[in-house]
Amino acid sequence: MITAGLTGGIATGKSTVAGFLAEAGADIIDADKIARHVVQKGKPAWRAVLDHFGKEILDAGGDIDRRRLGDIVFRSPEKKATLDRIVHPYVFEEMTAAESAIRAERPDAVVILDVPLLFEVGMDGRISEIIVVYAPEHIQIERLMARNDLSTDDALARIRSQMDIEEKRKRAAIVIDNSGDLERTKARTMAVYGIVRTADYPDDADEP
Repeated sequence: MITAGLTGGIATGKSTVAGFLAEAGADIIDADKIARHVVQKGKPAWRAVLDHFGKEILDAGGDIDRRRLGDIVFRSPEKKATLDRIVHPYVFEEMTAAESAIRAERPDAVVILDVPLLFEVGMDGRISEIIVVYAPEHIQIERLMARNDLSTDDALARIRSQMDIEEKRKRAAIVIDNSGDLERTKARTMAVYGIVRTADYPDDADEP
């Protein structure tokens, strides 16, 4: 089984690239989807988050209001770190289980671990092949403001709660630049899938 990591920054288009990789044949293990699953109402992670942040983060149905919680943690590095400390162990446990299940069923699979905070949580220590989806910060801001109806300050707070995208780009095995045309991004992604599948990694992380 071949395993590679996929990361990027908020609004760089990582989910779009993950979709293209799945279309090419990769198995995607999506940390964000798992994170949403583990904090569903009544689950242990939901209870642990509620115990720390209080009932004001809940919506009328008792589920965690992600925007309300985001407004709290993205403006406080300490609170963001606390939330990560609570949720990440549950996420990693489910990711490991999913990876093991794929390995048992399809030993020849190409598995992509889709992890927004891959570098921040130190997963690069166990994954040597890391793909970074890149867009410069000004494009991240524009996209995030449009997508989430945020002010410039709120968009910046979310972007800067993560490692700088330029630093992630430097650390990548391969870069997919998603700052322009979607068809170009798809073509690059399909080429990258071929590289990952054959484990033929270039010396230069950037696109030719």
